[in-house]
Amino acid sequence: MYKKVSTDLNFVDREKEIEKFWEENGIFEKSMKERDGNDIYMFYDGPPTANGKPHIGHVLTRVIKDMIPRYRTMKGYEVPRKAGWDTHGLPVELEVEKALGLDGKDQIEEYGLEPFIDKCKESVWKYKGMWEDFSGTVGFWADMENPYVTYHNDFIESEWWALKQIWDKGLLYKGFKIVPYCPRCGTPLSAQEVAQGYKDVKERSAIVRFKVVGEDAYFLAWTTTPWTLPSNIGLCVNPQEDYAKVKAADGYVYYMAVALLDTVLGKLAEEGNPAYEILETYKGQDLEYKEYDPLYQCAADCAARQNKKAFFITCDSYVTLTDGTGVVHIAPAFGEDDAKVGRKYDMPFVQLVDEKGRMTEDAPCAGVFVKDADPEILKDLDARGLLFDAPKFEHSYPHCWRCDTPLLYYARESWFIKMTEVKDDLIANNNTINWIPESIGKKRFGDWLENVQDWGISRNRYWGTPLNIWECECGHQHSIGSIAELKEMSDNCPEDIELHRPYIDAVTIKCPICGKEMNRVPEVIDCWFDSGSMPFAQHHYPFENKELFEKQFPADFISEAVDQTRGWFYSLLAISTLIFNKAPYKNVIVLGHVQDENGQKMSKSKGNAVDPFDALEKYGADAIRWYFYVNSAPWLPNRFHGKAVTEGQRKFMGTLWNTYAFFVLYANIDGFDATKYSLDYDKLSVMDKWLLSKLNTLIKEVDDNLGNYRIPEAARALQDFVDDMSNWYVRRSRERFWAKGMEQD
Repeated sequence: MYKKVSTDLNFVDREKEIEKFWEENGIFEKSMKERDGNDIYMFYDGPPTANGKPHIGHVLTRVIKDMIPRYRTMKGYEVPRKAGWDTHGLPVELEVEKALGLDGKDQIEEYGLEPFIDKCKESVWKYKGMWEDFSGTVGFWADMENPYVTYHNDFIESEWWALKQIWDKGLLYKGFKIVPYCPRCGTPLSAQEVAQGYKDVKERSAIVRFKVVGEDAYFLAWTTTPWTLPSNIGLCVNPQEDYAKVKAADGYVYYMAVALLDTVLGKLAEEGNPAYEILETYKGQDLEYKEYDPLYQCAADCAARQNKKAFFITCDSYVTLTDGTGVVHIAPAFGEDDAKVGRKYDMPFVQLVDEKGRMTEDAPCAGVFVKDADPEILKDLDARGLLFDAPKFEHSYPHCWRCDTPLLYYARESWFIKMTEVKDDLIANNNTINWIPESIGKKRFGDWLENVQDWGISRNRYWGTPLNIWECECGHQHSIGSIAELKEMSDNCPEDIELHRPYIDAVTIKCPICGKEMNRVPEVIDCWFDSGSMPFAQHHYPFENKELFEKQFPADFISEAVDQTRGWFYSLLAISTLIFNKAPYKNVIVLGHVQDENGQKMSKSKGNAVDPFDALEKYGADAIRWYFYVNSAPWLPNRFHGKAVTEGQRKFMGTLWNTYAFFVLYANIDGFDATKYSLDYDKLSVMDKWLLSKLNTLIKEVDDNLGNYRIPEAARALQDFVDDMSNWYVRRSRERFWAKGMEQD
């Protein structure tokens, strides 16, 4: 007798029974053991952060990540699936700051670094149980009992080994550069992190009059950041473009680009009178070195102290005529292009903003945060007759993706990995990867690599992998590549050293040049380096598991959301190229974001976010899994709503389930046991042969699609087959099944 099958569609309760059965009987572990020693199909799991709750988008990543390894296991491969946890970085620190009622680095240090680090370690696991329950409910199979954890000493030691390889190749350096910097968190961000925090903002720009020395005339220059004007030390024009000296209808004489005269001065025109009269024209290069009066005395004082020439016209082709006036204000402390021009002309370095993003005491608006200083500076310039206009404009401005503070482009000393040196290798290795879809690999990711910047790897924070560089006051620097090397070179390294601040900061080594004590530099590293090191660091390579790592590298398959093109996808490729000069993964499915039913981004503030636990409880994991498989190509956005999920559940799962229930009902009435009969193909009816033919075509089609990572195509083929089986085969064969006795039918 077959187990009686209910025809209700209460899949949620049945799923819970199956999940319990899997757990009690170690089904995942058995599936792994059965394939032990077979050919390996390698899957890498991108580590989530366990101090944040799962959201509905994580259901999508979990189900895609589960399905391909499950399919490959069914094909006979051994598919290692080690879960991992991303545990370092700013999100953890900010959570702890909030919990302790602290605000900023000064208060953290006052509270005490050791207790703060202990709290970070606790905070990391805040939602670990929730993530494990979530993974079980979704049906995500991975080794959760033995995960890799990025804060463990073994993991960090492997990262130190990698950083030393990079150091030995001359690719890790300390440089004074303009970096995207968060004044609230007190640390620079990598280009990958900056890309995650852009927001559209409306602000006032400034078109400013700069008085020409020896003439009753002004250069008109435009800036979108009025707060940088007190640090102005130059103006820049495009050497090849046309510029004019004009008498404007407001009574002033201006120098600016010819192409923008109407745009900027056009509003001055009055009936019968033109807005301006051109007095002379020049090429931009004709204006080079022409001097103007400093806008602010504080900048002039800084320039004088450095004994360097300032307040003159420079030339550079980066100046465009798409907006503004064709004359750009230069403050080398606050922009990469500005810094480049400043170096070219050997100009003074003026930085009248402190590390907390406040105007310094020498500057106007002393102590005021830069964005709040904008209106005050505009008022000051207007009162002095130097503000021509302050037009509103909307632009996309980067904010800290963790604390939402506007970022500053700010000159700082930071540690960098010279990715520009290995650009050709990055591109060549990327070309070996099967990107799904190809357009993201070739365009979005490919363009990112074509314009790759050096990786700003250091963070001026606390909870992270410490940078493994020791420095002596004589200038000598040394990179430590292992705990053994550290103990060998140090007289005060504890036996059970923990590789975190503040413990590691106390360990000194002897300088081989002058014999003095060398101290570790204070920085920790970008936590993207942690997650990008997981292929080898999860195995504590090269200190152990050397053979295991080599068998499991590179991965056959990875998958994450599209925002990881500049995150995990990039950090994996960057580190693998630097250390092994090969791509770390062969196939990658890029996933689109999950939106609400109107195609809007989900967010708590909008009230349109879906709680994944509520959705799983209401519809069941299989229904949601099926929706994500069949709904659209994985890389396209999914509009998630209950109606779409239940529609798929009814059409596919309900039909399949009821077809099986129909079979069980009549098999039990007749006492039929399929294991006691063999198939005599020649005696089958046309309908039976048609269905078997359909089934074999389906097997071939699904196998081919899944073998080539075509998930919706495989799902739709299954859906079509179930529809044919129910609506054609079963419906037209009912009378045959109702016949008495055990006939061929």
